[in-house]
Amino acid sequence: MPSTKVDRFREYINIRLYRHKAYVIGTLQILSVLVALVALSSIIYYYGFPKTAHSYQLNYWIMEGSFIFYFVKFIVKIFYDFHPVDFIKNNLFEALIMLSLLLDGIGMLLFGEHIVILFFNLAGLPKLSEYFIVFVQLYFFVFVALEVGKAGEHLSLLKMGPSAMLALSFIILILGGSGLLYLPEMTYQGIRYIDALFTSTSACCVTGLTAVDTAKCFTVKGQMIIMLLIQLGGINIISFAAFFATFSSSSAGLRYQSLIKELASTNQLSDTRSMLRRIILYSLSIELIGTILIFYSWPAEVNLGGFSEKLFFSLFHSVSAYNNAGFALFTDNLYDVGIRHSYNLQLIIASLIFLGGIGIIVLEDMFSLTRIRERSQLKWKKLTVHSKVALRSSVALIIAGAIVFYFVERNNTIKDYGYYGAIVSSIFQSVTCRTAGFNSVDFSHLGQPVLMFMIFLMFVGASPASTGGGIKTTTFATIVASAYATIRNKKNVEMLRHTVSFELIDKAYSIALFSVSLIFISTFFLSITDGNHPFLKLIFEEVSAFGTVGLSTGITPLLSDAGKTILILTMYVGRIGTLTLALALMRKAAYTKYKYSQISLVIG
Repeated sequence: MPSTKVDRFREYINIRLYRHKAYVIGTLQILSVLVALVALSSIIYYYGFPKTAHSYQLNYWIMEGSFIFYFVKFIVKIFYDFHPVDFIKNNLFEALIMLSLLLDGIGMLLFGEHIVILFFNLAGLPKLSEYFIVFVQLYFFVFVALEVGKAGEHLSLLKMGPSAMLALSFIILILGGSGLLYLPEMTYQGIRYIDALFTSTSACCVTGLTAVDTAKCFTVKGQMIIMLLIQLGGINIISFAAFFATFSSSSAGLRYQSLIKELASTNQLSDTRSMLRRIILYSLSIELIGTILIFYSWPAEVNLGGFSEKLFFSLFHSVSAYNNAGFALFTDNLYDVGIRHSYNLQLIIASLIFLGGIGIIVLEDMFSLTRIRERSQLKWKKLTVHSKVALRSSVALIIAGAIVFYFVERNNTIKDYGYYGAIVSSIFQSVTCRTAGFNSVDFSHLGQPVLMFMIFLMFVGASPASTGGGIKTTTFATIVASAYATIRNKKNVEMLRHTVSFELIDKAYSIALFSVSLIFISTFFLSITDGNHPFLKLIFEEVSAFGTVGLSTGITPLLSDAGKTILILTMYVGRIGTLTLALALMRKAAYTKYKYSQISLVIG
């Protein structure tokens, strides 16, 4: 009987409140956006401009106020929900964060100090309490990520397809990154906006081309922003948003799932949630292992200040290598006098580049515990055709590139490297010139044959659903198989005892045609804006930008603003893909179920 009265009372309250629910929740959503913008602006001001006691206090109080707002908002949403217990269960991650805020507030009332600071003091680490503001800011970013995840539920209001959404996400990321890099505290002596935009584009598109010296121009803060842009650009910012959306609700929404399906190239919408989490897991795990290996591989000749600087350098180069970015914190990249002969370090970086370049689909097929268990139990179970094609194409191109580089350059740039060093350097340059952009030799002295072969490798690029660019290995393999079938006068295109559909062949040729056209047009305009440079160097920079490789013959900083703008656009198109951009811009045909009479053309 008492429970019945309680249920009736709750029902009475809910009915009375229902008329105001939409208004209150809607107002809170609008205020939530405003609070997030104010707090983010405060953080940007705190790190982007010289610190003062006033800026510290202002940032602290804005953070505290935003936390109070989010806590109140969560309580109000529970209050308005017809099933509060179910609401908490469906938003468990957010509920746990709110509980931590409540405990912190209780700690402030009882002890007059934040729980985190009390923990640091009790653990005998009082110096860490100085970084409390950093902890608070990181905590705030969790709230922002959750809010962005929830905003995904409203993506259906935007009349944009997955291709257009992915293209737009990179534009927003690039512009935001350029604004951050333009702030006074990010550089030592300031930077022109075109160079900030170029660096941001190169980082977001995981290219590695630089208009300024990353090591000398940017402060540690600026380098951290570049590393963050590389991470967001490599996995794509939508992945992170959808990742947090899986915590904030039981369903990430069909639009989010279609976006991740487009990004990760999964075949079913039901795969996207688990695939998304594996993308994040593989990336962070491989980068962590890479950081540890690089940390213990720095040669003694590299004069790194202390543990923290050594750790940061290790993390930066691990993230840059796995995401195939090619950014380095040395003026001469990995040709630095202390690193060029550190061959073990080069092998580690080459391994990270390879893992990042073969794509999440292949990584999942090779290293997933489920797939490994299936192959051990079912002997007929092998790697998928996609994985075999991607791996075989990648290995074949790496071997071909290493052989060409070794025999052409053994009496030139690698003549003083020794037998082992020359082989490792040849393999390293073959791996990196396909996707990454690190260099352990002097590119200004490379011969024309090697530069031409590198242009070919950069054009092919990495594998699908990876952090690399280019037309992709599977596209190249499909075109080769199609050409071979045409020469043999076969009716069907075959690959690894499978028939390739004509839909895939058409897609492969479309990507190749769009890519060649883009490179031709961009190089044509570069020859107008920067015709004072040799043509081979111009096309090398252009293909490097298109393949998001980042290798340079040294002329990128010397290009005009118009030339840099051309490379910016090329890097962007190369990262999102020519076909993706075409799908984003083109309107789909309204009706296709018709057929004209055939024509007869003489080909060849």
